[in-house]
Amino acid sequence: MSLNGRTALVTGSSRGIGAAIARKLAEAGAWVVLHANRTTRAAEEIAREIERNGGKAAAVQGDLSSAAGARDVVRAAFSEFGALDILVNNAAAGDGGAIEDLEEQSVLRLLALNIGSLFFATKEFVLLSRSQHGRIVNLSSIAGRLPSPGGSVYAATKAAVESLTRSHAIELGPRGITVNAVAPGTTQTAMAVETFPPDLLRRCAAVAPLGGLGQPEKIAEVVAFLCSDGASWITGQVIGVDGGQPTSTAVLQYIAERLGSQ
Repeated sequence: MSLNGRTALVTGSSRGIGAAIARKLAEAGAWVVLHANRTTRAAEEIAREIERNGGKAAAVQGDLSSAAGARDVVRAAFSEFGALDILVNNAAAGDGGAIEDLEEQSVLRLLALNIGSLFFATKEFVLLSRSQHGRIVNLSSIAGRLPSPGGSVYAATKAAVESLTRSHAIELGPRGITVNAVAPGTTQTAMAVETFPPDLLRRCAAVAPLGGLGQPEKIAEVVAFLCSDGASWITGQVIGVDGGQPTSTAVLQYIAERLGSQ
């Protein structure tokens, strides 16, 4: 999976799955631009780690929730190394709640970051990149196919990610750009620990046929493959990396039990 001579931007890469993807792409030989929303401190530390290991990396900051912000982030990434071959649209928000509890701003933020940023970052990538090995990988979620109570807007945004992936693959294929998506199941990240109660995480781990929760490094390996020449004949695909986990079943059982005990 050599990515020598190629440059990648990974959005939302200061921690979790995004950080693991940045490290894996660098390990494969790519020059990597990490991205963070508010502060680049964590992203810069990962970039320094990559360079200590013999790679080449930089960090950029920007709010992707507007068209102008997404454009500026991609332009900043392009200017770091003067090229851009790979775009990994990883940045997303995971807010949730019952329909009657969701505020307008929360809904609009999810739509802007999870859908809007992907579209406008992709648009700028297409305008700037002249690569002969163009690769776009979008991060979806098992929630896009198996939604659960309290996650309606998030699930809808991830379903939209998968639809955009298929549409963009058709449109960009003639330019030699492949577009695919990776859909993780419940993954052991700081965001998952902050979002889900411990007993729900245990339930999700228990129902996965391969056992346990996903690890960011496993997601990153699939992303790196999709960026490589080995995946040059793969486009428009959504690849589940979830250990076979039926997340909706686990969540529904958990909620039913919690409601039954009240």
